[in-house]
Amino acid sequence: MQALKSLIESRRFEAVITVLIVINAVTLGLETSERAMAAVGPLLLTIDRAILGVFVLELMARFAVYQKNFFRDPWRIFDLLIVGIALVPATAGLSVLRALRILRVLRLVSMVPSLRRVVGGLVAALPGMGSIMLLLGLVYYVFAVMATKLFGASFPDWFGTIGHSAYSLFQIMTLESWSMGIVRPVMEVYPLAWMFFIPFIVSTTFTVLNLFIGIIVSAMQAEHDEEASAERTALQAEQEVILDEIRALRKEVQAMNAEKQKVER
Repeated sequence: MQALKSLIESRRFEAVITVLIVINAVTLGLETSERAMAAVGPLLLTIDRAILGVFVLELMARFAVYQKNFFRDPWRIFDLLIVGIALVPATAGLSVLRALRILRVLRLVSMVPSLRRVVGGLVAALPGMGSIMLLLGLVYYVFAVMATKLFGASFPDWFGTIGHSAYSLFQIMTLESWSMGIVRPVMEVYPLAWMFFIPFIVSTTFTVLNLFIGIIVSAMQAEHDEEASAERTALQAEQEVILDEIRALRKEVQAMNAEKQKVER
């Protein structure tokens, strides 16, 4: 069992699984091509099943090694769900699961440490992002009500209801054809409409959305600092063990020298 644990935790094993994930992603992409399926369809399906079998054997090996501790690692649970979805037979009622096979590519997140750090930072940023989403929702609601009141009568397709106004404001926030597509036509009827749209863009696109970036960057930095601190602690502990062994060897050498001197006397 120790040999199996050393195998599945080795870098070479993780590299092999990573390569298989990439190959599987390519084969799943080729399966969407009619020309590729006509030429080498059976080969692609065989490769897909073989790689899925390797993934199943990998998970079985990890479960045999970690047993109850298998479910304590969220990444192992993530891998189990991804592979489990691929094992569900895609019958007529579950044909959508054929498309979900591409989710196996997401296993790269659990295999590549840098991707795990990014996802960890995003998860850590969720509480702060929730607060910003609430703030953005309030801003949207206020501006949507104002836009409906101000421009709904003349532009019912864009601002006739709060829902229409919110969707139009979302387009404006993304800066997608906001000037020539919406704002300038509105300003032809309401020349001072820029006094409404400019503050909206400033308060959403250039302010609130940048708060998302700030929180995500801060969370990722905290994740990186925590990992660096853990590595320093592990290195320090390893150095302490080495120093203890050196001290023990020094004492043994000194004791042997003392015994030798007594014998010589």
